[in-house]
Amino acid sequence: MNLVLLEPGELRADGTARLEGRRAAHVAEVLRAGPGERIQAGVVGGRMGEAELLAVSPAEVTLRPALDREPPPAAPVSLLLALPRPKILRKVLQAAASMGVKRLVLLGSYRVEKSYWASPHLAADAIRGELLLGLEQGRDTVLPEVQLRRFFKPFVEDELAATFAEPARLLAHPAGAPPLDEIPVPGARAALAIGPEGGWTPYEAAELERRGFTPFSLGPRVLRVDAAVPYAVGQVELWLRGR
Repeated sequence: MNLVLLEPGELRADGTARLEGRRAAHVAEVLRAGPGERIQAGVVGGRMGEAELLAVSPAEVTLRPALDREPPPAAPVSLLLALPRPKILRKVLQAAASMGVKRLVLLGSYRVEKSYWASPHLAADAIRGELLLGLEQGRDTVLPEVQLRRFFKPFVEDELAATFAEPARLLAHPAGAPPLDEIPVPGARAALAIGPEGGWTPYEAAELERRGFTPFSLGPRVLRVDAAVPYAVGQVELWLRGR
């Protein structure tokens, strides 16, 4: 935890806040911080700064935050991601939030198991919990917007254009596509589509290409989704900076 996140309702009228549970235990037992010390803190959806610790125990921490700066800028990359396996999804959500991705659509694909959509990891509270862990890691306060779209065709035909209006659209493809550095950079932001571990089907890839998603290769190695997402987002950010 590189940033202690407070919910807006946890700030008291006197400018202090109280932590319990996981966050209090982390401050006391992992950070081993004591009264009078300062730690990084922020309010979900708001500003960041340092917080003075007033009282510390594994069960409860009282602190006084001074929120004097804005969160870091959002990443210039939005994600269209075929829904991964539930255990992998947790890692992907944390990674995306920690890297500053602010829009993520989890989409159905022919190669996505139908049972994944019944996972408790897709409950709103579960998704939010993983995103908060990612924000704590990346020292950010702004939650990404996550949309769930079970059916590929209706989303691509009716919603994709409005959801992803970025000037650059990229399709991570396992083979037969040029490397990213051979593709011209058309703008400052990009939408990135990453398929399931078996890859998009030929039909799905063709439909995305028809709507402006340019295929590119991440190299000869086949990566799991939890590795492909941070790797691809980082590569696309570097590509955009070179425009």
